[in-house]
Amino acid sequence: MYIEKAVVHRDSNAVVVMKEDGTVHIPAATVASILLGPGTRVTHQAMSLMGESGVTVCWTGSEGTPLYAYAPSLVKSARLLEAQARLVSRVADRLSVARKMYAMRFPGEDVSTATMQMLRGMEGARVRRAYREAAAAHGLAWSGRRYDPADWSAGDPINKALSVANSTLYGAVHAAIVAVGCSPGLGFVHTGHSLSFVYDIADLYKVEVTIPAAFGAAADGHDALPGRTRTLVRAMLHRNRIMERAVTDIHRLLVGDGAARPADETDRVVLWDEGDGEVPAGVAYGDDFT
Repeated sequence: MYIEKAVVHRDSNAVVVMKEDGTVHIPAATVASILLGPGTRVTHQAMSLMGESGVTVCWTGSEGTPLYAYAPSLVKSARLLEAQARLVSRVADRLSVARKMYAMRFPGEDVSTATMQMLRGMEGARVRRAYREAAAAHGLAWSGRRYDPADWSAGDPINKALSVANSTLYGAVHAAIVAVGCSPGLGFVHTGHSLSFVYDIADLYKVEVTIPAAFGAAADGHDALPGRTRTLVRAMLHRNRIMERAVTDIHRLLVGDGAARPADETDRVVLWDEGDGEVPAGVAYGDDFT
């Protein structure tokens, strides 16, 4: 959800959005991510409810871009985070994960020996082709992806719609990433940004979600272009089961297809041991020392 020029507070288990034109009650358990735009005030109780419900809350600029701050949802297990940190810290493992990401976009092609430069070239050609095909399908003129992150309003309608669509996808993917306990900042293809892993995972779905949604919204000629774009993106997120797929894909990339997922992610604190791997916490060790 994207909210601007409103007061957000809590009523029991519902997030309440108060605007000049009315009030809306939203069950917190039904929302994955909320983007708070300019002119929004949120109460402590509302943030408490959203944290308890696993809602990722993001602070954004106008119409959802850019994304510049977020509050992560609660998570109890560090299993995937540890795997992510281990893989991203070793060049060979990082390259292996990056190749897996690209292989998902090029089914049937062998990318096992491709360099990052080669993979970037393949991806660039794929995305440019998707832009041209979407433009042709909707009868729109397309001159390329051009936008100013600091001035969303300066772009043409298609580029504006693409920025809004991507921001909406980032919010959904961000929610999936923190929900499974990973770091949004430890990317494999992207690097150096607090949302690098968000961009990595979102890139897996842009061609099937944000590009058709943005070109479709621009072709509709709707006066409320950002709202129409977000509506189309949400429909595609649901239709293509992106949230479910994102969770599955993250597991596959970090721990493999055959790794069992813990059935019960309850609070469990252990201590690291160089020999045994881990030992129980909450134990008074050293009884035999004085």
